[in-house]
Amino acid sequence: MRLYDVELSSRLLLGTAQYPSPQVLTDAIAASGCGVVTVSLRREAAGAGTGVGGAGFWSLLQGCSARMLPNTAGCTTAREAITTAHMAREVFGTPWIKLEVIGNADTLQPDPFALVEAARTLCAEGFEVFPYTTEDLIVAEHLLDAGCRVLMPWGAPIGSGQGLRHADALAAMRAHFPAVPLIIDAGLGAPSQAARAMEMGFDAVLLNTAVAKAGDPVEMARAFGQAVTAGRTAFEAGLMPPRDMAAPSTPVLGMADLALWDTA
Repeated sequence: MRLYDVELSSRLLLGTAQYPSPQVLTDAIAASGCGVVTVSLRREAAGAGTGVGGAGFWSLLQGCSARMLPNTAGCTTAREAITTAHMAREVFGTPWIKLEVIGNADTLQPDPFALVEAARTLCAEGFEVFPYTTEDLIVAEHLLDAGCRVLMPWGAPIGSGQGLRHADALAAMRAHFPAVPLIIDAGLGAPSQAARAMEMGFDAVLLNTAVAKAGDPVEMARAFGQAVTAGRTAFEAGLMPPRDMAAPSTPVLGMADLALWDTA
């Protein structure tokens, strides 16, 4: 998979928040085989929730083989997101930024107007933007016009574990942008949901809570890694089209003709 001219060996992106310990986090990253991890600038600054300070958390992630994708989590205006992106580029030394501009506190749904505004500014400044958006095609068009080369539509609200809540709309988005890398971001709760996204032709998935809050985060990370691989392999192999009626898988050729037997 190629994102902004960077070749990645894995189609799984993993968040780094809410893990019970730094050791579980690093073990989960390794077990998942993910190629990218996301990290919040606020997390780096505060080091909250992991038992390590900001510098310690940064050093911890630098020891992983995965590439870093800073994010603007928690920002609610374009100005906040742009400022956070500038700080993240200084701290993490990468032009990559996962752009989040939240418009609703209950659903954590992105604000499409502020999102496009921030994306336009950051792309013009040389950032390589990964916008967290909905499955709305018009917003997607505006983000691409702003300079984004990757889109990250949500599967469901962040942390909800509902899977692909609007699968038909996501399928339409995939069909509408066949050449744009599309990464399902947020809402996945089970490996089967990740596999389904990959079977639909999405290029990758990004998730956090489903692994971090699992009974065994390391094994769940491994399961998601395997599901993403299986789903992608199935997509490339070509899934059979669904049918309305049953169709026998065994040919009728060679079956006994009882009508001929009765007349003999």
